[in-house]
Amino acid sequence: MPTIRFEGQDYFCSSDETVLESLERHGVMLPSSCKSGTCQTCLTRALKGQPPSAAQKGLKDTLAAQNYFLACICKPEEDLEIGLASVSPKYSARLIKKDLMNESIVRLRIEVPEDFSYQAGQFINLIRPSDELTRSYSLASISSDSFLELHIKRVPEGRMSTWLFDTVEEGDELSFFGPSGDCFYLPDNPERTLLLVGAGTGLAPLHGILRDALEQGHKGPIHLFHASLAAPGLYLIDELREIAVQFSQFKYTPCVLHGDAPEGGKQGNIVDIPGQVLGSFNGFRVYLCGDPQIVNALRQKAFMAGTSMQDIHSDPFVFAPA
Repeated sequence: MPTIRFEGQDYFCSSDETVLESLERHGVMLPSSCKSGTCQTCLTRALKGQPPSAAQKGLKDTLAAQNYFLACICKPEEDLEIGLASVSPKYSARLIKKDLMNESIVRLRIEVPEDFSYQAGQFINLIRPSDELTRSYSLASISSDSFLELHIKRVPEGRMSTWLFDTVEEGDELSFFGPSGDCFYLPDNPERTLLLVGAGTGLAPLHGILRDALEQGHKGPIHLFHASLAAPGLYLIDELREIAVQFSQFKYTPCVLHGDAPEGGKQGNIVDIPGQVLGSFNGFRVYLCGDPQIVNALRQKAFMAGTSMQDIHSDPFVFAPA
């Protein structure tokens, strides 16, 4: 008879019960609706123990890899400690490097705190100590790096970005919690084609995903399209070109909406360019990052071009109002 541990309390689960049924019998109510594994309202995470694969039916691979499951269809085969969301401790670490990528984007490199682990492409939540103002920023680094890397765009009248640009200096302590997010590389099919599309600092998580995939031996084609309004807004061009020379399966395409594109790049709307270059996306795993309107439009394009919704991973950057 498996034991379900939830919020510090233990509950016994009968052999014919789901996790949801067991907790309800004990007077503990989890969010739920359909009770058939369709709506995913009861999405839960195993903090300890392994949920049965049948309880992860219909979930994205990145969620399953983090031990998320559906409580309404989970009949546990072993003891589980569960939570409704990933609970992260607060970390503090020193800023070791700060430099401009272009006139509107700054790169921060932060020491990796002890016991901090993450997947490239996830995000952390920075906290400004004076008022606890919190903003989310994607990680451009990979786990083998000796630092955490963030790419920060200066937002007009943005309270956090202005503080990071103008006040924070190398050597300062930065506080954050995380990581969060399910937009990261999975090594389950190294021959699969990966499509990475982003605008502006949407390159940050894609840069991490790209490097992580290559470090883990991905053999299939990897296409990265990075867009900006004009050429001065692009960054990491030389580094990405060097990666393309080193790894023949990787293709990098810088894109601009206005003006001339860099050599080997494309001019036009980033929503349309990947389809014009590649045609069908059938069988691809797709990663989309950046402006929410662009991400949503690209998601629709990818689905119409043959990608399963289960294989479309996105990280839309929503800016808080000034």
